[in-house]
Amino acid sequence: MPGGKKSLWGTLREFAIIIIIALVVSWVLKTFVVRSFHIPSASMEQTLQIGDRVMVNQLFFNDVERGDVVVFDDPGGWLGSGIAAQYEPNPALVFVGLQPADAGTQLIKRVIGLGGDTVECCDDAGRLMVNGEPIDESAYLQPGVSPSDVPFSVHVPEDHVWVMGDNRSNSLDSRYNADAEGGPFVADEDLVGEVFVINWPMDRLRWMGGDEGAYDSVPDAEAS
Repeated sequence: MPGGKKSLWGTLREFAIIIIIALVVSWVLKTFVVRSFHIPSASMEQTLQIGDRVMVNQLFFNDVERGDVVVFDDPGGWLGSGIAAQYEPNPALVFVGLQPADAGTQLIKRVIGLGGDTVECCDDAGRLMVNGEPIDESAYLQPGVSPSDVPFSVHVPEDHVWVMGDNRSNSLDSRYNADAEGGPFVADEDLVGEVFVINWPMDRLRWMGGDEGAYDSVPDAEAS
C-alpha cells in the first residue's frame, strides 16, 4: 500500500537522521571534549599502570595546575622514531572515540612546574623544591621512590611546563630531554588535556585529581 511505503520510508529516514546525529555527537565529543588514552609504559606507576585506559578532559582544560596529570604532544624528540611507528590504533575504537588515532605521538606525565617557576632537586631531606618550597609527593610517589635520581635546577619558561613521571627512576621526562629537538619543557599549546578518570580495567576504576594539594604552599613565581 502507498501509505505503508511512505511509513517505511519515513522510518528509514528518521533512523538515518538518528545515526548521523549520533556520529556527529561522537565526533564532537572525541575531538573537543574527552578522549581515551591507553597507558603503554611504566613511567607513571603506581598511579597509572601498563594497560590502564584513562579519560582525558579537553573541553574544560584551561588553567593547568601543578600536580595535574596531563597528556601532551611530543615536544620534539622525546619519543624515538620507532615508537610512533609501533602504534597501530584499532579503526573501530578510533571511530567511536575509545582510542585516539594520534596517541603514538603523545605522552602522559605529571606537571611539576609552571611557567616562571624554579624547580630544583633536591633539599637536604631529598624533596623536590618549587620556587624554594619543598613539596610532599607522598600522595603519588610510592614509598622508597626517590623524587629524582639526578640533581637539577631549572627555570621554566613562560607558557611552558616542567613534567615528570611518578615512576621517577623509569621515566624519560623533562629531566632527560635537555638535548631533545623540542627541549625539556612542554609548551602550553602542546597540552592535550588533563586525565580525570581511570575507566579500564574495572577493578582500577577511580577518579583522578586531588594531588594538587601537595603544592598549596608553593609561592607564586613572582614572589619566590
